[in-house]
Amino acid sequence: MVTGPGGAIAQAAVFVVFPVAAAILGSVMAVLRPPGPKATSAVQHFAAGVVLAALAGEVLPDLRNEGSLPWAVTGFAAGTAVMLALGAFGRALERKQESSGTGLPVGFLVAVGIDLLLDGLLVGLGAALGAQQGLILTIALTIEILFIGLSVTITLTRNGLSRIRAVATTSGLGLLTGVGALGGAAALGGAGHPVLAFVLALGAAALLYLVVEELLTEAHEHTETVFLGAMFFLGFLTIYVLAGL
Repeated sequence: MVTGPGGAIAQAAVFVVFPVAAAILGSVMAVLRPPGPKATSAVQHFAAGVVLAALAGEVLPDLRNEGSLPWAVTGFAAGTAVMLALGAFGRALERKQESSGTGLPVGFLVAVGIDLLLDGLLVGLGAALGAQQGLILTIALTIEILFIGLSVTITLTRNGLSRIRAVATTSGLGLLTGVGALGGAAALGGAGHPVLAFVLALGAAALLYLVVEELLTEAHEHTETVFLGAMFFLGFLTIYVLAGL
């Protein structure tokens, strides 16, 4: 059930504290005790399962309930185009930086910033739809953003930033999640079905890209084991049980 703008903003403000805190926690963990390759791959598998469960259990059913197929198709196409363009843009800037051999990974940071804005938008959308949807999406995105905080900080330190600057940069990027959540809740609270269908579909495309092109792709760079494969299903089952409760 869609809530009004005021209630959605208040709920989003509560929900978004957790993913923002996860970005900060992940960055601090990265400089104090960075995880090894196997632990990183396990977190990626688990996060992929969590995000996919949120997509299958919350986003797609809500999208079907909106009953606006043309708007849903348009939103999904827009989300796909944005994520593919963003990925290409980030890779191009990373190649340029690698050729120069110096400087911050600007393309990487821009891509992460937009990704976190979209994550925040999904938190705000969940708050606008209702408490259960907002909670499930927040849990899934919090786990994802914890990993983002880890990976971004590790990348920055490898590019020569001090630990303090790397943590500060990652934490600043994490605040973009709050901007997206509060802005999304303000814009979508009380919005009509076509608008909600468009944004839900855009979010679904973003989550699919995240799972298929980022989390699982990077997770499989490490030698696959039964334990790592099980972490994906554990993540999926965790969100499924939480939604059922």
